[in-house]
Amino acid sequence: MKTDQLSEESTRSIKNSYFNILALFSRQPTMETRFVHCLLKWGFQLQLTPADLVSPHRILENSIFRLPDSKVERMEAIYHLIYMIHLDDVVEDVELELATIYAQELGFARATVSDVLKAIETAVYDDDRSHQEIRAEVLEFLKVNEL
Repeated sequence: MKTDQLSEESTRSIKNSYFNILALFSRQPTMETRFVHCLLKWGFQLQLTPADLVSPHRILENSIFRLPDSKVERMEAIYHLIYMIHLDDVVEDVELELATIYAQELGFARATVSDVLKAIETAVYDDDRSHQEIRAEVLEFLKVNEL
C-alpha cells in the first residue's frame, strides 16, 4: 500500500508522526549516518514537499518533540510509524531500530515494534481490508497487550 492509497487524514496523521520522530532524533547532539539516511528515506516515501518542511508553523512544530498526551495517542503514533515503514514493503533493520527507540521514548516495551509490524503484515496479507480496518485492529491489539 502506498501513500496515494490512503485518505488525506491518514496521510496527515502519518506525516505528523514522522515530524515528531524527526524532532526526537534532531535534538540529539549527533546522529549516525544510517539514521539520517533512514529519516530521509521516510521523507521521500511520504512524498514531502518543500511546503511540508518550511511553512512557518511546521518549522516550529518540527523542532519540538511532543510526547502524545494519552496512551491511545502514543499507540496511534507507533502504529503510524510502523505503517509508514511497511508502505514500501521493504522493512530494513535500521528502520526497526529507529522505531524501537521511538517506541521506548513513548513508554513501550522493545517488543512492541515487532509485534505491531507482525500485526500489520498479517492484516495486509490476510485479505483486502482497508487501512482504517487494519488500523483499528492493530490499535485494539496494542490496547490488549500494552494497557
